[in-house]
Amino acid sequence: MPKITLKFKNNILADYHLPPECSLKIGRKKDNDIVVDNLAVSSHHGKIDSVGDGFVYIDLKSKNGSIINQQLVSSHWLQDGDVIHIGKHSLTFVYFESEVRPDDKEQNEIERTMAIDTNEYRSMVSQNDSRPKAAAQPEPAPADSGKKKPVRGYVTYLAGGEGTLALKQKVTKIGKDAACDIVVRGWKIGKTAATISRTRNGYYFSYVSGLAKPKVNDKNASKKPLKLNELDIIQIGPLKLQFIGKKPKKQKAN
Repeated sequence: MPKITLKFKNNILADYHLPPECSLKIGRKKDNDIVVDNLAVSSHHGKIDSVGDGFVYIDLKSKNGSIINQQLVSSHWLQDGDVIHIGKHSLTFVYFESEVRPDDKEQNEIERTMAIDTNEYRSMVSQNDSRPKAAAQPEPAPADSGKKKPVRGYVTYLAGGEGTLALKQKVTKIGKDAACDIVVRGWKIGKTAATISRTRNGYYFSYVSGLAKPKVNDKNASKKPLKLNELDIIQIGPLKLQFIGKKPKKQKAN
């Protein structure tokens, strides 16, 4: 299994192993799995989730943000050697030499980094990170093969739960009914409060019932299906989810 090494400047503070299906919270409060005792770090700064064969880092709307390889990010699929900077601390993600790891091409396929241009923050960490900054590349337009590829998506808990869920079903139900795929408590929550539908064109969110009207990116959702975009925030009562898209793997030629 890969590991995360926590450092302050050049001093190693601790190593943390990342088993499959793990979810590690990072922050200043003692209820985090990785505690970073520094005032520049938010109480709940970020988290690392195991998703499929890979691992994704998600910034939990921290005050000072998270830097990975000199880019300010909201979400980033981790690759061997990535360095996460939070405040004056760093966390290095590495695989062991004998360990089976996702193929580099596959990692490039699923890479999802939301970079924010913050020159002041980049300047602060550039003294501690000598890795060359990769230029942002525009995402290529999909080839028109006449047949649409299936899409894959996930939702990760920001509040009201833990971990990351794959949206494998055609319709994922959210509500207070025990039969729902994602259960939310509260008397204002509908038995089926909302749904996320998987189509070949992407994932669509729809409000179904309940007094607690769902919100997407702080805007009230309607019963008309709304297409979800990368890193959209869904909120229903105490539940808060973030949508993460993932490209399908390329099929190898025989």
